[in-house]
Amino acid sequence: MQADEIHPQAKAAVERQDRFSLPHSRRATPALRFVSRVTMRIRNRHNPHVGTVTDLTIPGPAGDLDARLYRPDGDGPHPTVVFFHGGGFVFGDIATHDWLCRHLVRESGCAVLSVDYRLAPEHPFPAAVEDAYAATEWAAANPEALDATGELAVAGDSAGGNLAAVVALLAADRDGPAIDHQALLYPGVGFDDEHPSMQDHAGIVLSEADMEWFNECYFVNDIHMRNPYADPINAADLSGVAPATVVTAGFDPLRDGGRAYAERLVRDGVSTRYENYADMVHGFMTMREVDRAREAIAAVADDLAGALVGDRAVE
Repeated sequence: MQADEIHPQAKAAVERQDRFSLPHSRRATPALRFVSRVTMRIRNRHNPHVGTVTDLTIPGPAGDLDARLYRPDGDGPHPTVVFFHGGGFVFGDIATHDWLCRHLVRESGCAVLSVDYRLAPEHPFPAAVEDAYAATEWAAANPEALDATGELAVAGDSAGGNLAAVVALLAADRDGPAIDHQALLYPGVGFDDEHPSMQDHAGIVLSEADMEWFNECYFVNDIHMRNPYADPINAADLSGVAPATVVTAGFDPLRDGGRAYAERLVRDGVSTRYENYADMVHGFMTMREVDRAREAIAAVADDLAGALVGDRAVE
């Protein structure tokens, strides 16, 4: 059911974000990344406590990748969630999603390995996909380095949700690492300009110009956009991918694409829980001022705990 209005807390958060609109120029990207990092580091000074936080590097296909390992309180080993940040494949890094990752750790009892991947336009598709898959392979092959149990999930929001879905598909297609769950938070999948959500809600957080610019930065041509490893809704068969949680927001232009992907997963026989937060907007799970962000994080964490932790108690 679609809500009549955006929740007041989400509306206030959007109004604050609108003060920093994106210039649609590749030349502005480095400066905006710097501003984003500084702003988020200031905001993250009082983020919630977790057991330990360790910055590390892991091998990638074109060089080392920065990563941050969050571990829960208490003795390990713990299951691992490999997390990919959002930002249109152009923005974002470990710092921008620190708050979300910490809450996932606290609520799920799992460790979270947050991974920086190469960003467009300097590194267009498939660079981010190659990095995300390599990081997941490394996590699966090196549980001792993470003090991990071996149970493994992938997760991400927006562009990172796309990467998590693609990694799950690649793992199934290549008989790669065993992934027990995928958590896709308002993922950038099933993109279609004709979707009602695109028609009705472009301009709320994400404008048409924003989305066109992100696509121009990430995709070299239209053929790449139709590649199933660019958008997994184009895959011939999804039946072998991990069970999924798919979260969308009612006032998000990407809502219908996420819903279409959840429906496709169900049609292909994949156990899937889909939830639409009708009065929320794109990116709401990183909005610390929004109470429903914590509600949604707790629900996703419950799914991860159910898939990875099992009967073990989560504080």
